[in-house]
Amino acid sequence: MANTYEMFNVRVTAVEQATPLIKRFTLARDDGAAMPAFTGGSHIIVQMQGADGSQFSNAYSLMSDPRDTRSYQIGVRLEEQSKGGSAFMHQQVEVGSTLTISSPNNLFALDPTAGRHVLIAGGIGITPFLAQLHELEGGDTDYELHYAFRSPEHGAFQDDLSAGPHAGRTRFYIDSLARKLDLVALCADLAEDAHLYVCGPKPLIDAVIATAAKAGIAEQRVHWEQFAATPVTGAAFTVVLARSGQELLVEEGMSILQAIQKSKAANVECLCREGVCGTCETRIIDGEAEHFDQYLSDEEKAAQQSLMVCVSRAKSARLVLDL
Repeated sequence: MANTYEMFNVRVTAVEQATPLIKRFTLARDDGAAMPAFTGGSHIIVQMQGADGSQFSNAYSLMSDPRDTRSYQIGVRLEEQSKGGSAFMHQQVEVGSTLTISSPNNLFALDPTAGRHVLIAGGIGITPFLAQLHELEGGDTDYELHYAFRSPEHGAFQDDLSAGPHAGRTRFYIDSLARKLDLVALCADLAEDAHLYVCGPKPLIDAVIATAAKAGIAEQRVHWEQFAATPVTGAAFTVVLARSGQELLVEEGMSILQAIQKSKAANVECLCREGVCGTCETRIIDGEAEHFDQYLSDEEKAAQQSLMVCVSRAKSARLVLDL
């Protein structure tokens, strides 16, 4: 069921303006102890509290070398319609600031059975791949990186990619210079033992998944991670909290978690609010859920045994939960 994280405090030891919209933050323990080990593709949950008492929790991919446990690095893009998290990180966090973070969890690991790794990044989606590239250095498995972004100034961490062992394996695609990533050609030439990995904006992820399917690439060979939760849509429905018998109306455009918190009908432990951490996983007693999380596997979603209340909704008119 629900994932359990260790939460601990870290101090910000460095802040770098990587692009006009992206900052890189370096985090380390105050006592100098090693950070928990992680693998490429892992994320952490960062908890933030504003001066007015407002609280935010966002998931960020670890982009530093997994072999170096002295510190973590994360990249944060300032979102135009920030709900508070990215704006807080950009406007209020500086060297010396203290943050509470979770231990790492990985939902986007490299598949050890792959004969070749083809990495596709869009914008801030480059961050998990930076950690994975460190893992691939000097290994036996072949790999290549395709990195697409809007304009030269919006390509984050290009210096990290243009030097060293990754220089000959990285290709840049810049919209403003009419350098477009040809997904059809990329998928058509994909070897049978190669796996695709994509992280970035939803349109890019959708395009990779659709193009791979048309090319006959098995779903098991396509891996993706999306930073922002899928917008909550759909008609209103009723949620029954089985332990109290209370019924709640989940309105159109509202998540189950929002309805529960609005009514104060139950206490639900949650962290990311984006469907990636697994903290709010809740057992389904009756009804059919519509899953929008990245935590459960396709098989687990089809089994309809549990859901993430932070992003999930109902396909049925009524949903009974173990709350």
